[in-house]
Amino acid sequence: MGSFVRKVETASGATAVQIMHKRGRRVLAIDHIGSARTDAELALLEAIAHERLHAGQQQLPLDSAGTSAPAAAAGVGATVAGTASLVLWEALERVYTDLGFDALGDEAFKQLVLARIIEPTSKADTVRVLEELGVPTRTRETFMRCLSRVVQRGYREQIAAACYAHAAPTGRLSAVLYDLTTLHFETPKEDGLRKVGMSKERRVDPQVTVGLLCDPGGFPLAVHLFEGNKAETKTLIPVLQEFQDAHAVRDMIVVADAGMLSAANLLALEDASFSFIVGSRAAKTPYDLADHFRTKGNAFADGQTVETSREMGTGKDRRTRRVVYQYRFKRGKNDDRAINAMVKKAEDVAAGKRPLKRDRFVRIDGASKGVDWDLVERARSMTGLKGYVTNIGLEQMDGPAVVAAYQDLYQVERSFRMVKSDLRARPIFHQLRDSIEAHLTIVFAALAISREAQQRTGSSIKKILNTLRPLRTATIAIGGHQITATPQIPDEARELLNYLNPGV
Repeated sequence: MGSFVRKVETASGATAVQIMHKRGRRVLAIDHIGSARTDAELALLEAIAHERLHAGQQQLPLDSAGTSAPAAAAGVGATVAGTASLVLWEALERVYTDLGFDALGDEAFKQLVLARIIEPTSKADTVRVLEELGVPTRTRETFMRCLSRVVQRGYREQIAAACYAHAAPTGRLSAVLYDLTTLHFETPKEDGLRKVGMSKERRVDPQVTVGLLCDPGGFPLAVHLFEGNKAETKTLIPVLQEFQDAHAVRDMIVVADAGMLSAANLLALEDASFSFIVGSRAAKTPYDLADHFRTKGNAFADGQTVETSREMGTGKDRRTRRVVYQYRFKRGKNDDRAINAMVKKAEDVAAGKRPLKRDRFVRIDGASKGVDWDLVERARSMTGLKGYVTNIGLEQMDGPAVVAAYQDLYQVERSFRMVKSDLRARPIFHQLRDSIEAHLTIVFAALAISREAQQRTGSSIKKILNTLRPLRTATIAIGGHQITATPQIPDEARELLNYLNPGV
């Protein structure tokens, strides 16, 4: 077996230096050393290649031109001065710039945002993350000072404006999605902001409530912070009013879940010239569909929609609103399983095998307990149905279109899952409100970049990181000079990069 150095012209006009390993006429392997565009770079790469051969590999005495190896290569020591995940870092930087976030002109903020995408950790530990990436880093003190700038200079408002410009390049967005989540703190103490409330994570720690406004694809448009015990219905209107004032929007469809359904909220949306599609509470179903059940029964085809209406509000604010119901066979099966589980609990309560809690379908007659089978049958008659309240007329949007628009709301849930898992926004360790607001702004920017990267590539942010982070660019010191050796890019990584940074 023999090994030798060869030079190959690349499609970009550079010269690639490689080590080829052969047995007879059969090529066993090719090691790519790097690509050069100048004579100096080419000489250094050849020296590195020959140094590798001198380190113990079997060597043929001829170079690619059929002459002996350069004498200058003998005895030349090459050392790796450092490596860096520049492929990943520069790809994320490009998305950051494309979204317009570079207009902030704050390098420390950019590093905090991109580091959170790559490896979410504390602000202080960001220095370690950047050092391991091989990126020139600011100091811990600089990062902590950056948190003050985020609030004082209104970074979140500027990021929100950039996100809206990206999501609505023509200046108009047809619909927005809104939902809430909670983020907890590792502290037992409450204060004016951190309150114990209805936790989405079923925790009893102090928490804050976060409202997220997205476009129909789940790209974030605005994020808001509320007290941990703030009622869901009290968050929607302030968020939309601020959004409306910031972007001068009118006649937009707002999609939200049943937690936002209140007569006051819907009235406020109409007064602000918004259309809406809001999930209906399941408890309203038997009343809304009473006439349909009486005249047509409760048999539905998969995907069938039923139109009805509901009186909402009182006095001069009383309005009749359209309600669209849809039946799904798969949803019905899931509902049946849930009902069977609740019936089992009720039977266990009746048999004395389980203490009475807040169990559904339990009937209490004096000292005796049993299963309320009438209530069970009533629940079974409504399985598979879900309702949606809207003020959009049938001539503008039919029933299936209303349902389809509401189903986009899962994109907000996907964004929240990213916030909590990929970006690890919880738990929060800050104590002051400004620091918490700054933390949320960093997470907001990181979420926008992550969603955009996923949209461009069709891959999860986790896959993007796992594919690109191992590609390390090396700085090699040799003969008093330094040369940068770029990593060989596998086909899968090249495809991701082409989508992430088109035209580069």
